[in-house]
Amino acid sequence: MAARWRAMLERLSIQAQGDPAILADHVARQAIDLGMAFRHTGDEEERSWPLGPVPLLVDAAEWAHIERGLIQRADLLERVVSDVYSTQALVRDGKLPASIITGSPHYWRVMTGTPPPRGHHLHFYAADIGRGPTGEWRVLADRVRTPVGVGYALENRLALSRATGDMLGAMNTRRLAPFFDELRRGLAADCTRADPRIGLLTPGRFNQSYAEQAHLARYLGLLLVEGDDLIVSDGRLFVRTIQGLKRIDGLWRWMDSRFLDPLAFDGQSRIGVPDLYDACARGGLMVSNWPGAGVIESRAFAAFLPQLAQAMLGTDLILPNIATWWCGQPRECDHVQAQIDNLVVGSAFDQPVAGLPHTHFTPGSSLDRDQRAALFDAMARRPMDYVGQEVVKLSTTPAIIDGQLTPLPFTLRIFVARDATGRWRVMPGGFTRLAGHGDIRAALMGRGDMSADLCVVDSSPVPPDSLLGGGTPAIRRVGGMLPAKAADNLYWLGRYIERAEMTLRLIRAIVGGSIEADLGPSLASPTMARLVDQLVLWGAVPGRAGTVGALCATALGDARQSGSVRALMATVANIGEGLRDRQSSDVWRLVRLPLPGFDPAVTETLLDASARLIERMSALSGLAAENMGRTEGWRFHDMGRRMERAVNGCRLIALFGGDDASADDLMVLLDLMDSQISYRTRYLTGPALPPVRDLVALEPHNPRAIAWQALRLADHVAALPTLRADGMPEEPRRLAEALAARLASLTGDRLTMTDIADVENRLLRLSDAIGQRYFLQLHKTQDADMLS
Repeated sequence: MAARWRAMLERLSIQAQGDPAILADHVARQAIDLGMAFRHTGDEEERSWPLGPVPLLVDAAEWAHIERGLIQRADLLERVVSDVYSTQALVRDGKLPASIITGSPHYWRVMTGTPPPRGHHLHFYAADIGRGPTGEWRVLADRVRTPVGVGYALENRLALSRATGDMLGAMNTRRLAPFFDELRRGLAADCTRADPRIGLLTPGRFNQSYAEQAHLARYLGLLLVEGDDLIVSDGRLFVRTIQGLKRIDGLWRWMDSRFLDPLAFDGQSRIGVPDLYDACARGGLMVSNWPGAGVIESRAFAAFLPQLAQAMLGTDLILPNIATWWCGQPRECDHVQAQIDNLVVGSAFDQPVAGLPHTHFTPGSSLDRDQRAALFDAMARRPMDYVGQEVVKLSTTPAIIDGQLTPLPFTLRIFVARDATGRWRVMPGGFTRLAGHGDIRAALMGRGDMSADLCVVDSSPVPPDSLLGGGTPAIRRVGGMLPAKAADNLYWLGRYIERAEMTLRLIRAIVGGSIEADLGPSLASPTMARLVDQLVLWGAVPGRAGTVGALCATALGDARQSGSVRALMATVANIGEGLRDRQSSDVWRLVRLPLPGFDPAVTETLLDASARLIERMSALSGLAAENMGRTEGWRFHDMGRRMERAVNGCRLIALFGGDDASADDLMVLLDLMDSQISYRTRYLTGPALPPVRDLVALEPHNPRAIAWQALRLADHVAALPTLRADGMPEEPRRLAEALAARLASLTGDRLTMTDIADVENRLLRLSDAIGQRYFLQLHKTQDADMLS
């Protein structure tokens, strides 16, 4: 194995040209390109994923031992959970104290006597393991509630493969794709229908690992859903889509049991699905893992797993626990207090307890005399709330820190999943966590921690594989279902991108057309005054006062102004976070790019920043036009852009295309509507009111004209699914077709401002109708219609 390590490090050194920092930067860029991100608790913004470029190598023989140990452990945990929620023979026979179960916040009595489909409480299991200095592996923690890290393990492999070329293949690294294929088939096997619809239930985009969840949903072909997307009716679970309610056969949940159903578990939950328990109890829904399975995650359980293995499996654990003493037993409590300097002490059930600063483990040696006295006093009152564990001494693996190869202690999170036959499969790799200065036993990444890929290497070449496995899926030419919330987000993503672009065009018109440096209370020209007033109306600037530079700088970069470009792009990023499973990494990268720098006192920098941002908007438009499949999702995104462009067009025509419009007004209008070239190619004279109005309002072949937007809106609405069985048009289609007909009947020489006001009102009514029909605004009435 030493030879493999040397060969790998030599190859990485060659690629880094002798500078490890170059390699680290290259891998970090690949992680960013893949959209890898996470949050610490309390973070408002996502952080880039801290992936190191040096993988951890484990040979096949050592891995086989780990596999056997984790499969045995998964079997044991399944049997324990099954007993807890059925006969409770372990408690009755004295093999497990009742308080170990009832003291856990993850035990739910309501689930007793509610067996899962096919008897599988666990479909997915993860274990944190560590290797001691002498090479032995031990289990630090069992995790069944949320499988955090499995997506990052996949993304780590993808990023490292991109960064290192064929290095992993040359080392005979086992591939991860077959594991995910088995995982997906295993989830499907426990559903009642042959071709089930499975959702990945996420707490939402502010969850710490939302980026991981979105990536997994896209990779596995699962429907990414939140609680608001789902509804239970007659014991069946449905997802709200633009086509109506569609049945969900299974859920891979990424939220704690307490949040799943406010009627059965925690009544304060706002992210769950009312009556989800009823769907589980009737046997028509597969949930991974089954609600209440998290009871076995309690740290106190680790003290009893060795004897439970003997009682239930008739053998010792292949992978032993880290030594654990539950203080609910007098002798164990005395041992913890006597050996306090050599142990760490923590909450038995991962809840705040008296005498400890937090729920993580605290080294006993770090407590002073008064702190120990307070802890021992609390333990005397409620000893069952505490556990003691041996101090973890971990072996190290090389990592690049500040451009230097540095040894860091590590833990592995290894993932186990059921396949289609119900047998356990172990991912041939995993999530490597390199300790910074945080608690290495914590469930989530701590501050200063890093991650690395885990490579299981064979002595012979590994055959290529992909997520398709050995079978060939049925050919489909549909884009899949579109949940109502996703349609809502796509629509408003389009609207806010278009709104930001129009604000940039206004800024460019002001800066490019300014003559006076100080606008002051009397503006340089009526046209300039109207431009600034429009920024005020859109919330981009607070008022007229100030220089051109100051006003435009505010409209560009002042996040306090809701209509500024910075604020609008922040909204775009927030909406985009909820669409990570539907947007490419290129879109995500463009959205999150910082604004270009500029100097308010230098007009050229403001013009340059505006131009570069307009180019960025054009790139986003190009990605949508050329890369998005022509599915319902694309239609809603494009409808948002068409709606915003049409509404803004009405307002700009009212502002600059009125009956008393000057030549400057009309020139600005053509510029804002990006129709200067079209006008000049048709008319040899300067701008005149009727042809300008006709071009920007009524020209059906001008992609900036209001009429063109109306035609596209009518096309999109007509192509969307309908809930009516009588052939009559739904309200959005009726309004869209009437709008297009209204504009088709007009010409530029007869167009009035009353007509423009009427068109704007029609657009706003159409937008409301689209929202009420397709989005999540009328749950109760619409759900009844959708089920009929």
